[in-house]
This record gives sequence, C-alpha cells and structure tokens, in this order.
Amino acid sequence: MVFPNIRALREDNDLRQRELAQVLHVSQNTYSQYENGVIEWTAPHLIALADYYQVSVDYLLGRTNKREVNKEP
Repeated sequence: MVFPNIRALREDNDLRQRELAQVLHVSQNTYSQYENGVIEWTAPHLIALADYYQVSVDYLLGRTNKREVNKEP
C-alpha cells in the first residue's frame, strides 16, 4: 500500500530516499520498496518516521490531515 504523505514529507524536506533509509537502518532499495508499496511498512519503521518528522503515524498513513502530534500535558 502506498501512503502519499510519506513521500510528500520526504520531498517537502528535500530529503533523498538514501537519507531516510539511513534513519531507518535499511538499504535505499528497501526504503524505495516501502515508499512504492512493494513491501509493507513495519510498525517500528512507521514510528521511527513519525518521530523523525514529528508527526503522528495517523498522518503518515493518511488517516488524518493534522500533522501535529498530540502531546501529553
């Protein structure tokens, strides 16, 4: 499954797939396969991306348009 917000965030931040692959400790090819829906994202990788971009996993998955993470008081 392809999640357009993931690619959009990478492009909006002028990042290359290789840079995000390093963040996730995977190869650039594996990251490309995730981004293009060839292989399914794993929960740990989605959480790592959400933390990196400071957005919610729901935003990454397109379940909400709110980028902000709900922070506990």
